[in-house]
Amino acid sequence: MAPGLPQNARKPMNHRPDLASLTSARAIGLALALSMGAAVSLGITRFAYGLLLPPMRADLQWSYALAGGMNTANAVGYLLGALVTPALMRRFGAARLLIAGAVLASLFMAGSGFVTAAPALLLQRLLAGLASAWVFVAGGLLAARLGTAQPSRSGFLIGLYYGGTGFGILLSALLVPPVLQAAAGVAHGWAWAWWALALTSGAATLLLAWAARAMPETNTPASAAAGDAAPVALRRFGWALAGYALFGAGYIGYMTFVIALLREQGASASFVTVFYALLGVACVASSRLWAGLLDRYRGGQPQAVLNTLLGAATLLPVASASAPVALLSGLLFGGVFLSVVASTTALVRHNLPPARWAGGISAFTIAFALGQIVGPTVTGWIADGAGGLARGLVASAVTLWVGAALASRQRALATAP
Repeated sequence: MAPGLPQNARKPMNHRPDLASLTSARAIGLALALSMGAAVSLGITRFAYGLLLPPMRADLQWSYALAGGMNTANAVGYLLGALVTPALMRRFGAARLLIAGAVLASLFMAGSGFVTAAPALLLQRLLAGLASAWVFVAGGLLAARLGTAQPSRSGFLIGLYYGGTGFGILLSALLVPPVLQAAAGVAHGWAWAWWALALTSGAATLLLAWAARAMPETNTPASAAAGDAAPVALRRFGWALAGYALFGAGYIGYMTFVIALLREQGASASFVTVFYALLGVACVASSRLWAGLLDRYRGGQPQAVLNTLLGAATLLPVASASAPVALLSGLLFGGVFLSVVASTTALVRHNLPPARWAGGISAFTIAFALGQIVGPTVTGWIADGAGGLARGLVASAVTLWVGAALASRQRALATAP
């Protein structure tokens, strides 16, 4: 360094501050930008399919089992992606994997608009699920790191990230019905909705790129690298993992088929838009609603409480076909289900050292994916029988309640980080 230059002149122009110097406003801004990862990976890539299922099923003459199989394929891809995510993050870093996954998920969604054969669509859904797992896990890890800078608000910051799924749901609700209506006279008009969703995901990826570049450095010493961390047996999270797998099986039945049920009950396109938009808004609001619960408990209590509420929300449209009951169901479901996801990240953060967070989050993501593989196809198979979609959603509600019972048995680990 030349004599007379200030000490900080040795820092490169693109030097980023460490987590310790992160302000509260900056942390919230980064969490909101990172939430676009949840918007892309779940809100758009996975859940927007619920809006497209009725026109695709009618156009392509699908059974409910095949319609559910599309989200099962997405979940299989998600599982495969989750299995390789820890290795990819060690090789490329969480930020790079986040951006690469978002770009690929957007491209694979666009591909769904160019094919009509069931095998080709199943492949597209699988590939989109693979890429979305990279986005979701990498984004969750970065959000958890933000929480270390603001320990008293870590539950809120993690909730903001997962609440981004609500932004994706809201965007889908406002985008898909008008596109479907505009393309009503076009063969396979639902394809235009896939292309519109892909463009939306591409725009969200730009925000993710900014967030990844702006993330503070962790200043983690080499001795704390994941490969050097003392191993923690993830089987000690067995009850929470089992409950989370059943959550994956139960909630996805609702998110896949509730729109089809409402249409069967005579709901108009405008009502479906309002229902889905309210569900998305409730998802975003849930980050504040349940933050205290996630910060207070170190065991499976939050997951148990939230799964119980989800089961009730799932049964509401089955119990009554009235519009107010349906809207209440959407608000309650949207205000709860992503906080179950956030509760597992909080559980990992409360009970494992930072170097083990990636492995812990990936373990819960795998359990989540296993449940989602089973849920849509089984719910669709039940719906193809006597009782139709209503019986399928009853099965989903029961699955959620069993998951709540299992999660309630999870205790905090004896040794906290």
